[in-house]
Amino acid sequence: MTNVTEDYIDASGGDWEEVIARAQASGAERLVVNMGPQHPSTHGVLRLILTLDGETCTEARVGIGYLHTGIEKNMEFRTWTQGTTFVTRMDYLTPMFNEVAYCLAVERLLDITDRIPERADIIRVMMMELNRMSSHFVAMATFGMELGATTIMTNGFREREMVLDIFELITGLRMNHGYIRPGGVAQDLPDGAEAKIRELLKEMPKRISQMRKLLDASPLYLARTRDVAHLDLSGCMSLGVTGPMLRASGLAWDLRKAKPYCGYENYEFDIPVSDGGDVYARYRVRMAELEQSLRIVEQCLDRLRPGRIMIDDAKIGWPARLQLGGDGLGNSPEHIAHIMGGSMEALIHHFKIVTEGFRVPAGQVYTAVESAKGELGAHVVSDGGTRPYRVHFRDPSFTHLQAVAAMCEGGTVADVIAAVASIDPVMGGVDR
Repeated sequence: MTNVTEDYIDASGGDWEEVIARAQASGAERLVVNMGPQHPSTHGVLRLILTLDGETCTEARVGIGYLHTGIEKNMEFRTWTQGTTFVTRMDYLTPMFNEVAYCLAVERLLDITDRIPERADIIRVMMMELNRMSSHFVAMATFGMELGATTIMTNGFREREMVLDIFELITGLRMNHGYIRPGGVAQDLPDGAEAKIRELLKEMPKRISQMRKLLDASPLYLARTRDVAHLDLSGCMSLGVTGPMLRASGLAWDLRKAKPYCGYENYEFDIPVSDGGDVYARYRVRMAELEQSLRIVEQCLDRLRPGRIMIDDAKIGWPARLQLGGDGLGNSPEHIAHIMGGSMEALIHHFKIVTEGFRVPAGQVYTAVESAKGELGAHVVSDGGTRPYRVHFRDPSFTHLQAVAAMCEGGTVADVIAAVASIDPVMGGVDR
């Protein structure tokens, strides 16, 4: 319900007939409406409070907190390795980036960054770039659906399925993998994984080209995206905007180039940039990033050599002997035979590291990766125990929602939907 006075409108409830009568008598032209949290274009549980003057949005406020999961607090009661099963569920469309940011922080606290096997780093880069593609495909798909272009929605989710099939083959799961662990990755690439990825590299350029044909020069799409939700470089810098939104405003800032991690300095790729600063520019940057991710994944496959995928330290590298079976991911039969029948010491060690975990020296670090949405940072604090003392993430979706007012105020109600979609927020990363 909405109460109306001569000067303002608020959401304090009331009898609907009385509301209508007072609204008609007031002559006020402004209206405050709730868009969400159940609105299909608000990406789950985002609430927008809009003040409208006719079709013009004069004020836009963001309401969050409807999906609070308590992930960061829960991590204080789990071992360092178990933390990966929590962080992967934050921004559930970019699980690999969540896992890498957290694991890089833990590895810095352990002072083992230089001891991570090269093959593990290559696999991490490959999985992150595949994840960048799947995230961008969802961004395009949902954006198209919200603007009424249902063909883009079906195409985007179709392309994403190719990536999720690879994730399922490698990790056993389509989402929420817990695959990247402190010290390396949970298991090596299974048979057929490289062939499956090369099949994607061969097919995906054609799929991306089809999406471009549907959107790049579509009069309807251009009308809904060009010169809409403009945010220039100074606005991005003031609001802490990073990722595709920042690069769409003209700044070629990418942590993979500026502050390389996981060996990104050894890969050749370009940083797509546009100076449009509008919804269309953000779309073009994301599409170009898909093509650059394909370049990086191909280089990963060419660089793969046989080797370890977990640090050579049994006190940290758990679990390092996993394999996919008929019932999912679990300890390999060889490892079970060893700890159950071959070595009492190995059984004791397995029990201790699984139930208690390893200790991390006291200290605090901040590490950041270039996720599909922007800078994803992990601030991790250790008190010297087997569990984190504090973990806090800088999630790009949370930071970018600050820009809603700057992007929406002065535009139309329809432009609000395009503006929020161009941010590509995922509320699982916002409400942690």
